[in-house]
Amino acid sequence: MSTVLSNFDSWKEFLAERLEQGKKLGLSEEAIGNLAYEIGSFLDEKVDPKNEEQRMLKEIWDVGDENERKTIARLMVKLVGHR
Repeated sequence: MSTVLSNFDSWKEFLAERLEQGKKLGLSEEAIGNLAYEIGSFLDEKVDPKNEEQRMLKEIWDVGDENERKTIARLMVKLVGHR
């Protein structure tokens, strides 16, 4: 996982692959958004950002409330879903 996290493009590709897997399993957009929020929360608590993009996302995440963090998670899903 450290390789995936060290490069932002690799991270987005990893997320895009997980998004496709979720869709194939029949997960709703809401369920995928909730999973993205949980992943974001885990990363915020357990993983030191590996690059400038991740550091910026962490800073934005840290100042946001729960609803804003859920929006960030949904936007990340949207970002990787339009590749």
